[in-house]
Amino acid sequence: MTRLTSEPYEGGLRQWQKIKHRDTVDVICGAVIGPLTRPEAIVAGLPIDGELRIVGRSAPLKLAAAKLLESQLRAGSPDHPSPHRVKSTVMDRFIADAGEAELTLVEPLVVEVSAGTAMSGTSFRHAVRFLRARPELDPAEHGLSAYSRNKA
Repeated sequence: MTRLTSEPYEGGLRQWQKIKHRDTVDVICGAVIGPLTRPEAIVAGLPIDGELRIVGRSAPLKLAAAKLLESQLRAGSPDHPSPHRVKSTVMDRFIADAGEAELTLVEPLVVEVSAGTAMSGTSFRHAVRFLRARPELDPAEHGLSAYSRNKA
């Protein structure tokens, strides 16, 4: 936390401002929550030891973002590396409901997200914010050797 520099410190009265730092990062979207025609959130994945691992999810997508993403999504192939269902805690470590979430598998697509710098091991502590799809980037070139969307 940092003190506001425009305001003097007055003995015992603290005037602090919390500044959250966010970075943009490319992640791999291998699944979404909701249907392909109206995705509600992306499931963020990163290649860990050559396999696509879920590291978080996005905040709910606004309609404009969902439509933009929808145009880039393709249904996942039968050899897709992600499961169809996961425990909710896999995508959000702080969720109270430990139920399962149904995933709509998609062909892996690189997407740019805004993420808080706080990490819990290899996963994001907070929901990421979808910024844009990066269809010009190949997931295989981002370290995902176990699966490539250009796979025959």
